[in-house]
Amino acid sequence: MKRIFALLLLVATATVFSQRAENKAPVTISGKIIEEGTNIPLEYATVAFIDQNNSIVTGGITDIDGNYAIEVAPGVYTVQFEFISYKTKQLPNQRLFQDTTLPTMTLAIDAASLDEVVIQAETTEVQVRLDKKIYNIGKDLTTSGATVSDALNNVPSVNVDVEGAISLRGNENVRILINGKPSAIAGFGSTDALRQLPAESIERVEVITSPSARYDAEGTAGIINIILRKEKTLGLNGSVQTNIGIPISSGVTGNINLRTDKFNIFNTTGFRYSDAPGNAYFENIYFSDTRENPLVIEDRDYDRLRKGFNTNLGIEYFLSDNSSITATGFLRTGDNEDVTTNITNEFNRSNALAISRTRIETETEEDESYQFSLNYVNNFSEDGHKLTADLQYENDTETETSFIEERNTFPSTQELSAEDITTIEDQQEYLAQIDYVLPIGENAQFEAGYRGNFEETVTDYLLLEEVGTSGNFIRNDSLSNIFTYNENVHALYSQYGNKFGKFSFLLGLRMENTQLKGKVDAENVDNPNNSDLNINFDKNYTGLFPTVNLIYELGESENITLGYNRRINRPRSWFINPFPSRSSEANVFQGNPNLDPAYASAFDLGYLKRWGKFTLTSSIYYQYETDSFERIQEDTGELTPNGIPIIRTIPINLSTNTRYGFEAGALYNPLKWLRLNGSFNFFKFITEGAFNGIDYGAENTSWFARGSAKVTLPGKVDWQTNAFYRGPSNNAQTETEGLLSVDLALSKDIINDNATLGFNVSDLFNTRRRQSLTETETFRSYSEFQWRQRQFTFSFTYRFNEQKKRQRGRDGNGGDDDFDFEG
Repeated sequence: MKRIFALLLLVATATVFSQRAENKAPVTISGKIIEEGTNIPLEYATVAFIDQNNSIVTGGITDIDGNYAIEVAPGVYTVQFEFISYKTKQLPNQRLFQDTTLPTMTLAIDAASLDEVVIQAETTEVQVRLDKKIYNIGKDLTTSGATVSDALNNVPSVNVDVEGAISLRGNENVRILINGKPSAIAGFGSTDALRQLPAESIERVEVITSPSARYDAEGTAGIINIILRKEKTLGLNGSVQTNIGIPISSGVTGNINLRTDKFNIFNTTGFRYSDAPGNAYFENIYFSDTRENPLVIEDRDYDRLRKGFNTNLGIEYFLSDNSSITATGFLRTGDNEDVTTNITNEFNRSNALAISRTRIETETEEDESYQFSLNYVNNFSEDGHKLTADLQYENDTETETSFIEERNTFPSTQELSAEDITTIEDQQEYLAQIDYVLPIGENAQFEAGYRGNFEETVTDYLLLEEVGTSGNFIRNDSLSNIFTYNENVHALYSQYGNKFGKFSFLLGLRMENTQLKGKVDAENVDNPNNSDLNINFDKNYTGLFPTVNLIYELGESENITLGYNRRINRPRSWFINPFPSRSSEANVFQGNPNLDPAYASAFDLGYLKRWGKFTLTSSIYYQYETDSFERIQEDTGELTPNGIPIIRTIPINLSTNTRYGFEAGALYNPLKWLRLNGSFNFFKFITEGAFNGIDYGAENTSWFARGSAKVTLPGKVDWQTNAFYRGPSNNAQTETEGLLSVDLALSKDIINDNATLGFNVSDLFNTRRRQSLTETETFRSYSEFQWRQRQFTFSFTYRFNEQKKRQRGRDGNGGDDDFDFEG
């Protein structure tokens, strides 16, 4: 009887506790998943809760730091941990009746599944965060032996034109960062340096069209953040790539990494050599009734010899399990020689040749850039509580000499006066930054920080002109000058993010104070080129830049995002320097010291959806910009010594610019041997403004599209084809025709997959050239420009102690930790 009573009591007690458990609110189960041997957090690892009926009740995925926090009804579960290409682990019979932090789980590589992962590792993947999209470059065959600039041209939303100018959604006002910071690696004031760096140095590219308050407010189009490779695997590993091409080009790049439990030493070193021909054509028609030769045609041929060296050496020392300090040094040198041959023919009103002359400009350029940076990271806890600090110093020196010879060849041969130009530009930049991240509760996070950028550019321009054809040169005191430009920016920011169920938000505010100073030292600087410009200036202004980023999860593989941000576009030094370029007598570019910053407010509505092997991303965007920059052309009223009217190009604040558009991208891997991706971007610009009594209002509707197909042929030969088309466009004065470019590549792994042979053709049909038409009341100008002709490249890559087929969602290198949701 006692046994029966005890049994009944036990059943009753279990029933009561069961009822209490059913009525109790869900509990939160948290923890972390890392890779065995390296302790690297595994992003996108899955956590599943399996009940006693062997059914999955609920689950979730880890964030960028490998952490998870999942709500589940109280009960007894088997907790299962999975990640692609890693062995699955389980924690059986876990009694989870209250908020619990499970032990950190370590997952080991599953060698048997590596072949399956090849597909994922060789395609470009997209991750959506609250404030950006991340493109893991993967194994893009067309960038083998190519440059960082070439690789960027394969990223959706990004376009690199024939002159190397980078634009985002058709807007060139884009900020380029390296590992989250402005850097000498990207070049000072231009993107030429990206044409010298090997594409193999890139780990991923972050396209930030709605930057949070953490990032610089600079760049009205947004930010492109290039994250460089840094291996996280224990031991010694690396790779060497060599390439040779036609027209003549060659290069070698080496990556080596040594990692232990206490330190990580990494180095990338490369050398590039190329002799790249290019060409341009200009046809100018002048409408003046008094001009004897109204038609002027210029044919230009470019022969560019490039020799470049770069090395990046760093050491990361782990002070403890939670803190580290990293010191990095970067050096880039360049030794270039460009020969530009310009043949000018002038035709009279009967279209007969009146004058022909040849102008040869020999330009040599020596560049040296170096950068030292120090980074400190302290992770106070595993939930994201951390402090980071950065110090950085950069110096860039460029010495450019240009010797211009000119002679008439028709109707008679006559030597003309020569010019000898030397330009020395020295730029120094200091950066100091500190960021603090404080998690609040399970899903909230507060962040604050400071960044200071202090930049000085000194441009020493010396023009010597030949006296007749005597061989004697005298200094031109009206144009020779030393221009000193300072840009100092102090920034404070804070932001707060939280997540409520399927809804997440990130709100931020950034304050930036900017000082722009310009000073000219010269013998005679009165009114250069007959312009009314404020040569010496000192401007100071402060701006507030709010940011809002929202995301709503429609499902595990579907979400909607909405972003707002205010941005600034500061004029760079070459846009402000008031002294004209002399690379062409009749076509000059002159900076404008009266330029003020442009401000823009931007909205972005995005959608992402995954269906198994197919991923779709899309967005609609709108931007309103005030005091936007526009380059306008005007007849100066002056003539060259040879009687040709001088046309000046000058940037101005051209009132307002409204931009809106739509973009979509798709990734599809239907079969193991076939991978497809494509993107489309349509946009419209409306410019309203006037200058010198002339209305420069214009509308520009254009689009661009790119597609890529990668096929694995028999014998494990990979074949990839990329196509890009940019539709016609126009601005206030100029119409530009459409442009088509096709790249093709083949690749074969050899030596037990430790080496790769590659062959690619850039611009297969030799059609990547810009064609444009400019028309004003006084002249019409048609031009064609081709920076680089069709290129054939052969490459060989050898890897040692590198596991080619592995790919993790997070490398922990150089980026910014995010409050985010990965869709």
